[in-house]
Amino acid sequence: MTQEAKPPKALAAEFDAAIRALPVRNTPSVRAVRKQYTQELKDAPPEFVLALVEVLHKQYGYWGSAFELIRYHRKAFQGLGEPELTSLGQGMNSWWTVDSFARTLAGPAWLRGQIDDGLIRRWARSDDLWWRRAALVCTVALNMRSQGGYGDISRTLEICQMLVDDHEDMVVKGLSWALRELVPHDPQAVEAFLAQYEDRLAARVKREVRNKLRTGLKNPKK
Repeated sequence: MTQEAKPPKALAAEFDAAIRALPVRNTPSVRAVRKQYTQELKDAPPEFVLALVEVLHKQYGYWGSAFELIRYHRKAFQGLGEPELTSLGQGMNSWWTVDSFARTLAGPAWLRGQIDDGLIRRWARSDDLWWRRAALVCTVALNMRSQGGYGDISRTLEICQMLVDDHEDMVVKGLSWALRELVPHDPQAVEAFLAQYEDRLAARVKREVRNKLRTGLKNPKK
């Protein structure tokens, strides 16, 4: 029986059992299991992969490894839009759940035009700090060259400007990251942003981004 011939719930249970059976559960070992399933699901219909991930995510609590099943299945990833991402992002409650969601799925989908700017703006205006962080982390995909980012100054700075007065710690860290990722593409634009919002930005943002501008590092050794 091929993997996609099994019901998503049954395959999700097998995936969970394989993870739990690992003698050492760390990023490389979990990723090895995920890669095995990615290979076995390469010809599966995208709807099946999305259904499988919904079960892994909602029932078993998987984030990064489950999302990678979508990210590395071309048609499943291409099928992501606002409804799917809104559902998959529910329950974010830590930096790593946000970053798994935004770095693996939402940011790359935005980069490729699968969701529009308005959705990211709505996340930036959310009452939930984790959705606000997600909006910032999504901009990383626009600027990370290793992931296909090309340097989107206007959209990155728009989201950063929306959250310039937000001093929630996780949002502040996300803002610093977003600006630092833009530095290689347009340091002058980043410098101008810091100068414009000098009196409103959190001290961490100003320190880390200026370190990046000056040394290429967030926290250079003294």
